[in-house]
Amino acid sequence: MKINTTRFGELEVDNSDIITFKDGLLGFEQLTKFFIVDPGDQTLILWIQSVDDASTAFPIIEPKIFKPDYSVKLLPAELTSLSLENLNEASIYTILTIPQVVTNMSANMKAPIVINNKTKVARQIVLQDSKLEVKYEMYTELKRYIVAYTSDDSVRTNVKLDNTATEATAQTQEQAPKANPNQNAEA
Repeated sequence: MKINTTRFGELEVDNSDIITFKDGLLGFEQLTKFFIVDPGDQTLILWIQSVDDASTAFPIIEPKIFKPDYSVKLLPAELTSLSLENLNEASIYTILTIPQVVTNMSANMKAPIVINNKTKVARQIVLQDSKLEVKYEMYTELKRYIVAYTSDDSVRTNVKLDNTATEATAQTQEQAPKANPNQNAEA
């Protein structure tokens, strides 16, 4: 299906990639359908985009990338609400806050997003661990990891960018007059 977004334009999304939050995200309870967008850059930051609201998308990241010892402990009722027996069947993301000064970027370690990989049912769960921070400053750890990281992130999502705009730009560039290398640059 085609979904229009403010940040990424029109995207082609497989129905199997739609994630359902029965209770929505904190502060956005009315929005229950999302999908993950990988912009294909080297930041390892993904986006969770609303299906129903083109302008609602949140930057997310796997917390293990910048904090390898991060662990999520869910109560039995929380596991049941996601139809999970254990967290091996789930993906865990934290929502990022990216301010004007990017070095002050933070991750919400207290309320991660937990997605059942099989059913695509998800919840943002507020963990009971009082040591976890809502605004964990993680820019330095992330930068250290990115510098040492090389991977093909295109395997993470089946979302396809609409190539129409890219193809139109390429055609325009092909039709544009070529600069003559022998022509004098002065007027």
